Amino acid sequence: MPNARGAAAEDPARLAARLARNAVDNLPQGALAERLEAARKEDRQLRVKLGIDPTAPDIHLGHAVVLRKLREFQDAGHRVVLLIGDYTARVGDPSGRSTLRPMLSEQEIEDNAGTFQEQALRILDRDPERLEVRRNGEWLDMPMAELLGLVRTTTAAQLLERDDFAKRWSANEPISLLELLYPLLQAYDSVAVDADVELGGTDQKFNLLLGRDIQRAYGKPEQAILTMPLLVGIEGGRKMSKSLGNQIGITDSPDEIYGKTMSIPDEAIGEYRRLLLDARSGGTEPSAGGASARDAKRALARGLVEWLYSEPDAAAAERQFERVFVEHEAPEEIAEARFSSDGGLVHLPGVMAAEFGMSSSEARRLIDQGGVSLGESPLAAGEYDVPGERADGHVLKVGRRRFRRLKAA
Repeated sequence: MPNARGAAAEDPARLAARLARNAVDNLPQGALAERLEAARKEDRQLRVKLGIDPTAPDIHLGHAVVLRKLREFQDAGHRVVLLIGDYTARVGDPSGRSTLRPMLSEQEIEDNAGTFQEQALRILDRDPERLEVRRNGEWLDMPMAELLGLVRTTTAAQLLERDDFAKRWSANEPISLLELLYPLLQAYDSVAVDADVELGGTDQKFNLLLGRDIQRAYGKPEQAILTMPLLVGIEGGRKMSKSLGNQIGITDSPDEIYGKTMSIPDEAIGEYRRLLLDARSGGTEPSAGGASARDAKRALARGLVEWLYSEPDAAAAERQFERVFVEHEAPEEIAEARFSSDGGLVHLPGVMAAEFGMSSSEARRLIDQGGVSLGESPLAAGEYDVPGERADGHVLKVGRRRFRRLKAA
């Protein structure tokens, strides 16, 4: 097995401190340095695990926080095990949940897994010496005797100590046996892949620590764990989540990434920069508001687009933002939306729903609130249907950053 050549000359304690930078938990104390020292003596790489259930197809910047930390381990010469939880996705992670997660079909899980893996590899090093991609369906579809052996390692009382289970138990809310089984299955993944280190968000702390218990029960060395902060969404306050609609996707267009970043609260700039860019973004911490905060936010937006795309893309996105939101002009290039008229009328909420992924009721509400214009004129409240000749060739503007040029089919 190849050794950790990139980190061979660095003192394990110093390297452990560098790799744990920005982590919330580094447990148990000193374990990461001990693992690094052992790997150096054995002339091997550490196996650094991240488990992700493909419950959604796309990766956002909240996921990128942990993926970027994985990349730091790769750059230090170690081997990342990206574990796609195709089997645990059937169970559903109860972390942070007050109800049972909805079940996904096998096809949905498979589709999500493929998309998620490809997007993760935009951040991780694809070198096969430093990356191993596994799916826990390889081992979790186990015989009943093996499952019973796993269940014997843990008591119900241990599982009910978990915060979200404890809250639901005290509130007399139901907890399914399937949910209780989930932490055990995730913990067994660490046994199956011989994890030296496991990473996750702070909401995964219980599961990661349980992985140590299960490794010990199976006679395996216990992994060190690092938990990373949960990135707040673009509105601030709540964690970034696609279900909350407050995410910046890593495959969003450069214009979208730049524009969404410019909408985050001033107080979140430092956290985004610290967790996603670090040395890539120079300058000092922004003040609470004013020109300094605006400049810091623009630097952050440029840095994120440069990281996920390129410097020319970042420059173009900045020019586009200036044109639309500072000079109040339409973008130079606007996507077309074809429409067919019914009785000579175009139903604009239907066009908005099809083009921007919103519901028809949300589209009508935006029109009623004066947030939609056609050509040079804002739409009046209740003006949902317009003549085809008025729509054809004109720009439909929804909110501040969504545009479509309407064309008759």
